[in-house]
Amino acid sequence: MDRPELIASDVDGTLLDPLERITRRTFDAVSRVTRSNTPFILVSGRPPRWIPNVAQAAGLTGYAVCSNGGVVYDIAADRVVSSQDIDPILLRDTAKALSAALPDARLATERVAPDLVPFVTQAGFRNPWGVPNGELDGEVNDVPLAEVIGHAATKLMVRQHDLTSRELAAAAHDVLAGAAVEITFSTNQGLIEIAPAGVTKASGLAEVCALLGVDRDRVVAFGDMPNDLPMLDWAGHGVAMANANAEVLAVADEVTATNGEDGVAQVLERWF
Repeated sequence: MDRPELIASDVDGTLLDPLERITRRTFDAVSRVTRSNTPFILVSGRPPRWIPNVAQAAGLTGYAVCSNGGVVYDIAADRVVSSQDIDPILLRDTAKALSAALPDARLATERVAPDLVPFVTQAGFRNPWGVPNGELDGEVNDVPLAEVIGHAATKLMVRQHDLTSRELAAAAHDVLAGAAVEITFSTNQGLIEIAPAGVTKASGLAEVCALLGVDRDRVVAFGDMPNDLPMLDWAGHGVAMANANAEVLAVADEVTATNGEDGVAQVLERWF
């Protein structure tokens, strides 16, 4: 590829090092990208409220794709540009089916409506990563299940501690076969993430590319987990981190070094 016209990067396990930092080498590479007027887009499973600290550390002020494609977020304006929500009826039906088949699972939802608490949890839900470095908001906001699924949500999260994420995803696929949802995961620790059908990191990135007038063939994208697969497949050049999940390594156009070895920077330094 000639010099790309847009860079898209996952955050955790990809752009951030294992201590959740932007290293000096990665910061310098990202800075050269932005100084060339090439957009650098964060594409993450994180909700919008967990983006600003990463963006500030990386020196980014443009768009971010959040919640696995469910939200396009304007970093500089601190504004949600668009959201693709799971409606309450589908949430209820999905939760009912999952709870019947997986009675030990616990649920949580992310929402972006300004009049709603952004993250609510069923009692017993604990996400495996806690709160990222630099974030102040709490991990837990226990409410009755009816409240968890009572409003449109950008993402439904399902946690079961005694299963791996792959095992939990397989069980959910069996239970929800034919339902209008996407099922993925971004950690191996017994948590899956559910979005409306067709909503993935690829769909969110495609929306940003349309806003910026960039063709997909001119995009380089970086990722490490199954929730990155649609984006890496969609982009003109998909790059997996060496620390990536095996199925990501298998389908990427290229494998770079780990996130602890500035793998993103090593690729960007070819062009910038």
